[in-house]
Amino acid sequence: MDYNLDAFKVFLAVAKAGSFSRASEALFITQPAVSHSIKQLEEQLGGPLFFRTSRGVKLTVEGEVLLRYVEQAFQLLAEGGRKLTEMHQMLGGVVHIGANDTVCKHVLMPYLETFHRKYPEVKMHVTNRTSQETIKLLKEGKIDFGVVNLPVQDNQLNIHTWKPLHDIFVGGATYKELKDKPLTPAELALLPLIMLERDSTIRQYTDRYFLSQQVRLTPEFELGSMDLLIQFAKTGLGISCVTEQFISDELNTGELIPLRLEPRIPPRHIGIVTLKDVPLSFAAKTMLDICLQESQ
Repeated sequence: MDYNLDAFKVFLAVAKAGSFSRASEALFITQPAVSHSIKQLEEQLGGPLFFRTSRGVKLTVEGEVLLRYVEQAFQLLAEGGRKLTEMHQMLGGVVHIGANDTVCKHVLMPYLETFHRKYPEVKMHVTNRTSQETIKLLKEGKIDFGVVNLPVQDNQLNIHTWKPLHDIFVGGATYKELKDKPLTPAELALLPLIMLERDSTIRQYTDRYFLSQQVRLTPEFELGSMDLLIQFAKTGLGISCVTEQFISDELNTGELIPLRLEPRIPPRHIGIVTLKDVPLSFAAKTMLDICLQESQ
């Protein structure tokens, strides 16, 4: 059964005022309009809600029961309105973001810090998953947006190309004799390679590059994270394919030696994905704008 919210508002005013006339004054409507509204509500609910006294009206037993629920309902509505106002004023709310560990650590962190300084009352929840898993979480409604490795093709997504990244091959100190020595893709493929797992977006991108050079890679190790690739290379277990921007410290200290692959792997990008036709919360849109503003 459909109920008229305005009728419950009139009911609440009459119950509090104890009078149809005082309720009409509080609501800025006529007394006949108040009487009509109460009559319709009583007909809809199947019985009287008030009885008349010499001093006005009082609630029936049924009216007392209804009053408890109506008061709670309007309190919840008021609380909901306050919460939305707080969210629009960035005084509350939560932003849910998906990203893998490496992107979160090396790319997203400064933006999270900026957002937190500006809006300390807004909570941030970051879920660390692979790009494919992040997209799955987005479609399930569990995150507001995801930061993923591109390319991604999906008609359900808005894809914002964000930052360029360069993938290079590096080795530990035992491979220092290869520094500055030009290597063709075929020559590099003969080295003991350490790469990400085959189903990762980065690995697929790298494999496509080598196939375009008529070379098929057969890594000795396939690992699940960029951090492991870096650690394996440092220990001399082989040559790792890593993202150049994520190992600047190791390159500067000489812990990792960059190999000179010619031609270089073309740059790829990370991107920010959102669901089409699904509006972001004010807080999530603000966070997204902070991330994208420098690329405008």
